[in-house]
Amino acid sequence: MIIVDHPKLPSISADNNYFNTSIITCASVMAHFLKISSLFLLYLEAIVIVTKEEPVLYHQLIISCFLVLLFTFKSFPIFKHEAIYLVDFSCFKLPIFSRAASSTYIEHARLVEFWDKKTLSFIENVLRISGLGEETHLPPSLHYIPPKSSHKDAIEEAHMSLFSAFNDLLMKTKLSPFDIDILIVNCSGFCPVPSLSDIIVNKFLLREDVKCFNLSGMGCTAGLMGMDMAQNIMKTHPNSNAVIVSTEILSTGWYPGLNRSMMLLNCTFRWGASAILISNKRKYRNFAKYELVLALRNQRAFDDTGYYGSYREEDSEGVTGFTVKKEVFEALKETVRSNVTILALSILPFFQIVLYGISIFYRKFIHRTSDNYVPNFKTAIQHFCLVPSGKPIIKVTAEVLKLGEDYTEPAMMTLHRFGNQSSSSIWYELAYMEAKERVKPGDKVWQLAVGSGPKCISLVWKCNRTIAGDEAQRGPWADSIDNYPILKSC
Repeated sequence: MIIVDHPKLPSISADNNYFNTSIITCASVMAHFLKISSLFLLYLEAIVIVTKEEPVLYHQLIISCFLVLLFTFKSFPIFKHEAIYLVDFSCFKLPIFSRAASSTYIEHARLVEFWDKKTLSFIENVLRISGLGEETHLPPSLHYIPPKSSHKDAIEEAHMSLFSAFNDLLMKTKLSPFDIDILIVNCSGFCPVPSLSDIIVNKFLLREDVKCFNLSGMGCTAGLMGMDMAQNIMKTHPNSNAVIVSTEILSTGWYPGLNRSMMLLNCTFRWGASAILISNKRKYRNFAKYELVLALRNQRAFDDTGYYGSYREEDSEGVTGFTVKKEVFEALKETVRSNVTILALSILPFFQIVLYGISIFYRKFIHRTSDNYVPNFKTAIQHFCLVPSGKPIIKVTAEVLKLGEDYTEPAMMTLHRFGNQSSSSIWYELAYMEAKERVKPGDKVWQLAVGSGPKCISLVWKCNRTIAGDEAQRGPWADSIDNYPILKSC
């Protein structure tokens, strides 16, 4: 067999980023220019009226220019916006019997025969510094000694979490299964046949023509990737309802080996699921919780350091697990920085864009070792949902965005209360903000998720109405929100 060693292709990521950045910069500048021009024309018209200039030509000329600008703004593709509404969402409220306190977890680990003292010491250290509290949950199969990880256990876990979250969403929104046009289910590590989306269709008897999709291997970004996928499908399917269901099945992801880089998921991953209803129907305009402002995603799978930084593989004994290396954090930082660079030019005020553009020019042509100016995202965003995959990930993301502890509180508290729930964590975090009644009408919420690949995705939402009272308190935080935030202990 002849193996041909192909030369490594040059990365085009940087060029693509500059290209995308240029497009969005031009779009942003054009939008501001059109707005300023429109205001200027209205100002001229006011002067003409006040000075009582009689020639009709003045009025016709000004009005014609104004209509041309208005038509350009509405018809130019990059400015077109079809409203996508987040009607409501539900998070799986975990049963009390599935609670996995650290002391219980360690006690069970000691009873597992194939782990030695060094491994047990490693597990204790990870739990101590992980940021997880005493009320996180594991599925029933992982409470056995030793833990069970059969296909049957994984299916039962999927039934409990997915059905509960989906059913709660239907009850909240008073939506019939027949009203669902698009169904997207994501789970990174468990892909049964029939698929998880088929399992939901079978259980709730969805329509024959419902569009079903199943996402796997997308890591912690999968939930928001499903949202982006749904809103793209809706561009060609008006008047549609889409439900996105997110979970991670832990039963089949359990690692019974001794490789420490593969044991992190055993220690920090916990049970959870979410279901979200989005729609492009106009009837939801007044009572949907949020409206989508922007969706943006990017990836760095072309970079071997990031690609192999979090990788599912077999260890030296042939036991399958998920490897997490230290190098992945630097790759994730670069992935987040690329995403934020493009996003900043779309949502920030004009002055912040100018400062950012000047810093890019200075770094590229004058002083290459200087750092880019980090825009003040708090001038455009009021609330930040940073994916609570772990304390290091939260800190890396906050470092890139220059955010203080006040803005990382929801992520840290979600990690403490529920652990790393992979793709569904971001919705438990938004539920935390709602339970605290912090999200006000008109506020913008930025959901930022990073995951294996590495990949990064941002969704920006605008709050559409007041979320308070019983509605805010009925989510997964109903029995514990008064205990948070926990200071200095997580």
